[in-house]
Amino acid sequence: MNSNDKHASRQMQELMQRNQILEAQIAEQAVPISGLNEQLQITKEKLAGTIIEYQLTEKALRESESHFRLMTENVVDVVWKLDHNYCFTYISPADEKQRGYRADEVIGHHVFEIFDEEGITAIKNASLQRRDAQDRGVLLANVTFEARHRCKDGRWIWGEICYNPEFDSQGNVIGFYGVTREITERKQMEDQIRRLAFYDHLTHLPNRNLLNDRLSQAMAASKRKGFYGALMFIDLDNFKPVNDSHGHAAGDLLLIEAAHRLKECVRASDTIARFGGDEFIVVLSELEIDEVESYKQAQAIAEKMRLTLAALYRLTVNSESKSCACVEHRCTASIGVTLFTGQESGVEELLKQADISMYRAKESGRNSIRFYNLAE
Repeated sequence: MNSNDKHASRQMQELMQRNQILEAQIAEQAVPISGLNEQLQITKEKLAGTIIEYQLTEKALRESESHFRLMTENVVDVVWKLDHNYCFTYISPADEKQRGYRADEVIGHHVFEIFDEEGITAIKNASLQRRDAQDRGVLLANVTFEARHRCKDGRWIWGEICYNPEFDSQGNVIGFYGVTREITERKQMEDQIRRLAFYDHLTHLPNRNLLNDRLSQAMAASKRKGFYGALMFIDLDNFKPVNDSHGHAAGDLLLIEAAHRLKECVRASDTIARFGGDEFIVVLSELEIDEVESYKQAQAIAEKMRLTLAALYRLTVNSESKSCACVEHRCTASIGVTLFTGQESGVEELLKQADISMYRAKESGRNSIRFYNLAE
């Protein structure tokens, strides 16, 4: 073999060695690339599963929202949500049907804007009760209260509100949600029942039932604070002739006017009741601590009543058979008065004392005032 052949043979061997080294390097790199391909395939599969799961969750959320809107937007009751500042974040369409406000006129506004002062106080009291219970480790759920709601046309309607607080993961209150049900008709029926039970249908003054309660309260306050009170028994002296001459319609008008005149003679804290027929009871509470001064004050009020009731009555009487007739009538009153303070006398005993004094006023010539005197 000549020198050229030997040289060519060495070059061939070197080339084959380099090819072997290169093939080994390629084989070494192919292993991690294959592993990466497998990991990439697994990642693709996981991502595809996550996307499918997200799509399913999104679909379920849309269905849930659709179901929520279907329920809240078609119920009669108002469904609402507030943030932690008591501002509306959601209110259902039922509110517009009841109060006339669109949702965009309510959302973002403070809840106090829709209530009167009593309603605002009710919300504050409910909030204080919830916080107090929470401080004691008690969670108040479904807190309920009643309040009047303002309508867009100026009306007021009654609503029964049931709400719950909304908490975050740390237990902090982040808002409130609840339902409001209109109860205006129910409240009107309750008021009507109350009026029938505690108020005279003709004069709208308290009747005997409410009188007993008011008198008991006045006696308890008198005993607790040491102020005198006074009970007055008033009987109209010349009432029967107006009934006999002009009918019961005229008599009813006179009683209504007498009730109105009596109201003008007393304070808002005092009580006037129709005791029956042409008899009225007046309860004066918290006069004075001194008995003499209390006597003078009760005397002045009784005298004002006597003069006011004795003024001429002009009554416009409607008749089915005749046109309206104007009836003039004078009707005085006999007034019996008894003072009370921390004594143990009961309601019936005080009424008896005032009644005795009233009859003494009649016996003395009527149109007069007599105070109860235990010695007489």
